[in-house]
Amino acid sequence: MARSARQHKGAKPIYVLNGPNLNLLGQREPEVYGHTTLPEIGRQVSARAKAVGFASEFRQTNSEAELIGWLQEARERACAVILNAAGLSHTSVAVLDAARALERPLIEVHLSNPYAREEYRRHSFVSEAATGIICGLGAQGYLYAIDYLAQLLKSRRT
Repeated sequence: MARSARQHKGAKPIYVLNGPNLNLLGQREPEVYGHTTLPEIGRQVSARAKAVGFASEFRQTNSEAELIGWLQEARERACAVILNAAGLSHTSVAVLDAARALERPLIEVHLSNPYAREEYRRHSFVSEAATGIICGLGAQGYLYAIDYLAQLLKSRRT
């Protein structure tokens, strides 16, 4: 394996956290969210993270409390977070508070473009705590987030 793609021993993973209903990707509204399933996205993310020298921890929950717990866990165990909070992006101040407490780079990802959809989707609480936002690019958005975070984290090491 090339030196630049080697993960540093003991390095913290990038957490990739997914909120409610994303377990239904590929089945639920494929015209909006695409045909790629969440397990497929997880495999793609793992491969991309490994290729750029990082491990990833890929999770999905339908529980707001569990998502908040994972964000709190990431404060100690992750080097960065990619968060697709799904519908909770638009409704949860508690997820925002956990994201603000993170003290790690956070990239918010949305498969669809919320600005081209219903008015209530155009505000995301998570965005207020995000380092950056990727939306409307489907499953590819997760891979762009991995690439960006790898570049950011490596630049901080030097």
